[in-house]
Amino acid sequence: MNSTDPLSGYPVHDRPPPPGRGARNEVTARRTALSICTIADVAAGVLILWIVLHLLDANEGNAFVEVVHAAADWLSGWAQDIFTMDTEGLRVVLNYGFPAIIYLLIGHGIAARLNRT
Repeated sequence: MNSTDPLSGYPVHDRPPPPGRGARNEVTARRTALSICTIADVAAGVLILWIVLHLLDANEGNAFVEVVHAAADWLSGWAQDIFTMDTEGLRVVLNYGFPAIIYLLIGHGIAARLNRT
C-alpha cells in the first residue's frame, strides 16, 4: 500500500520520524499544515471568485453574489483602498487580488514550516 503525503507528495511510511519527535506528533503537524493550506486556499478562492464575478458584471442583487461579495469584503478589509485607480476593474483586481496572494504565501509558508520541523 503506497501512501503519499498530500503536501509534499513523498511517501509517508518510508520516512522515519525526526529525532526527538514521535510519529504521532508528525502526523499532527502534517494535519495542521494541511488544514492551514486549506483555509488559505479557500480564502484566496473566495477573493478570486469575487474578482471574476465583478469583472463579468454579475448581478449584485443575486443572493449568491451578495454572499461572495460580503465574504470577500470581510477577508480583504485590511487591504481595502490600498490601490486607488481610476479604472474600477483594475482597482478591484488589485485590492482583492493582493490579499489573496498574501493569504496564499502566508498559509503555505506556515504549512511548509510545520512540515519541516
